[in-house]
Amino acid sequence: MSDNCRVSEALYVGLCDYIGTPTDVTVRREVTDMYEMINTHVQIDGGTCMRKMESGSYREGFRFNSSDLDTMFWNTNNKVITDLSQSSVNDLSKHSIILMEDTETPPGFVRLQLLTLPRDRFIESSVVPYNDGMYISCMRWRQRMLSMVRGNKVFNNAKTHGPCANAFIDEIETDCALCFQCSYWSRLTCYWRKRCTLHNWPPNYVFDDILGNGCHLVPVGNKNAADENELDWRLSFSQAEQKLVYSMNHTQFLCYGLLKIFLKEVINLDIDEPFMCSYFVKTTMFWLIQIGHITWCPNNVLDCCWKCFKYLLQSVHRGVFPNFFVPQNNMFASKLSTVNGARARRCLLEQLNMYYEMGVTCLLKSTTVRTMIEPVICNNFVRIEPLLGHIKSAADTDYCISSEIYWKSFLQQNIRKYYLMLRLITDLINQSFTEYETLTLQKCTADVLSVTAFINLSTSSSSDNTNKKVYRSDRLTSNLLKLASRVGHVSCLLYLGLYYYRTCRYREALNVTDLVKSRLTQPYIMYNKVDREKYNECGAGWSLSKRMKKAWVCDVCLTKDVHYIQELVLEQREGADNGMYPLQISPYVMADMLSVLCNYRLGNRSQCLQSLTELQTLLLYDDGSYVPLNIRDLSWQILGICQHVAGDLHGALQSYQQSLRQKPFHKIWNATQCRIALVLNQWN
Repeated sequence: MSDNCRVSEALYVGLCDYIGTPTDVTVRREVTDMYEMINTHVQIDGGTCMRKMESGSYREGFRFNSSDLDTMFWNTNNKVITDLSQSSVNDLSKHSIILMEDTETPPGFVRLQLLTLPRDRFIESSVVPYNDGMYISCMRWRQRMLSMVRGNKVFNNAKTHGPCANAFIDEIETDCALCFQCSYWSRLTCYWRKRCTLHNWPPNYVFDDILGNGCHLVPVGNKNAADENELDWRLSFSQAEQKLVYSMNHTQFLCYGLLKIFLKEVINLDIDEPFMCSYFVKTTMFWLIQIGHITWCPNNVLDCCWKCFKYLLQSVHRGVFPNFFVPQNNMFASKLSTVNGARARRCLLEQLNMYYEMGVTCLLKSTTVRTMIEPVICNNFVRIEPLLGHIKSAADTDYCISSEIYWKSFLQQNIRKYYLMLRLITDLINQSFTEYETLTLQKCTADVLSVTAFINLSTSSSSDNTNKKVYRSDRLTSNLLKLASRVGHVSCLLYLGLYYYRTCRYREALNVTDLVKSRLTQPYIMYNKVDREKYNECGAGWSLSKRMKKAWVCDVCLTKDVHYIQELVLEQREGADNGMYPLQISPYVMADMLSVLCNYRLGNRSQCLQSLTELQTLLLYDDGSYVPLNIRDLSWQILGICQHVAGDLHGALQSYQQSLRQKPFHKIWNATQCRIALVLNQWN
């Protein structure tokens, strides 16, 4: 075996471990696709005209620590056409008709002329007169999105970033772009369509899917000498790019990821305004895959990466980098139009030439890549793990699946939307999906059933009902929660416990709590960590669905504007007011909390104190395995609430103060101060 083959195989296995195996990437994509499909169907059935789509590296399947969340929004009542004859298919009484003009604009950019009266407040405030017509200003449109993000307390440190409003949700960076969708393709893309047919890439089914979904227009103009034309809008092919990345084989995807790593850790290291960006890396991959002449396989990763590097070097040397969809658009042009940009290109060219002289050994400058291949380079006798050896165990794969599903939220604005979602689930449940998509649908079902049950309970309790109606409502609520516990993960049972506690059925709540506690002590339970050996041993014969129901544990999430129990209303309201929702509670903490409260209400003093001690011990000695460090502010608050209820004012005061010392993830500091004041008032 040649040295290059040995290093390539070591690099392939290392990248699978760092970026993800084929199964990991498939899980990430299919979970996201199902989540988006469910939400889109609910929006359509509910008459909502606003759509959203995740894009960028996170949607493509990467999970780097630096990966940000990119989301595109658009209003379906705004219809963009490329020819006046297309306006006849739209309802002028409901839709704003916008004509895309690409004749007097730079390649890759268009102008948007409003042909009808504006039916959207964003459009109304963004139009400017030009050449006897009304055109939409990209600058004004972008500013509207920035103002909207700044007005939402969920986001912090909002600023403009290209066509997007850039902000942080806790520590996660996110880019939000308000754009227009066009179902028709611009004339500028005619050559791209011919080229795809000529080279037979992407495959026909991908090509047809891309054409059927059109493109988007994002609010950023062509920049020439640092000046932006406010009437120009950039054509965006984010949806098409995502489908192209999906069509890559795993070696191609890993090469794409390797180039992103090298760009971040070597080329752009310590550079404030880099000339090269990750979009250029993606475009490089598209060009080289379509042109061909590269053998994309695991034992050739090194050669694939080197050819991609040489393409980037040649592009920087020529000062020309053609857009994949509109080759006439030289994406370097706007950068080279400024003195700083031209200087940055010269510096980058010197840097890349130096790496070219080093050869493929320049990869060793990346600390991440070096750990993968240095042992093989330095020692010919190092055993390389077989190419199939990177396949993970059931425990590792399931941990990936549970993590992906957990972060997908199916929250809606009102009870009607939840009933729409339940109806959609009944329609989807008999359709054919992959096992990961099916599992996502199952988790969605459990979430929606739980929230719908409590909303139904609050609705029936707030009105003057007869005993018969109350009984029917109670049966509906309990049945919804029991069904959720049967299809969902282990923690779903705790919602049933919350319901029994709220309706003063303390013994039933204790029975549920005891059942949950017994399940949480099983050796194969998967929460923040998992005993892989026990999990693989016990769950070997279970289906994926059964493993979720018996072994997976997630935080209990209390949605804003939904009343669960009186003891946590203050925290829910305070967190929501500060833009943080829902409340996330460790199932171990919630089980102990219910045990304390139920035993106190029943007058079981010794059992109440025992549960209180167990909760306190958990928080004092846990290393984050059972109570994640980022949600400990609320966990200490809950301990304080339990101590306060039980009459231990001194202990409650200490717990509340400890809550203030934690990372303020839930933003409930005002609620904590209020509870401290209550304790001090009782003392006095």
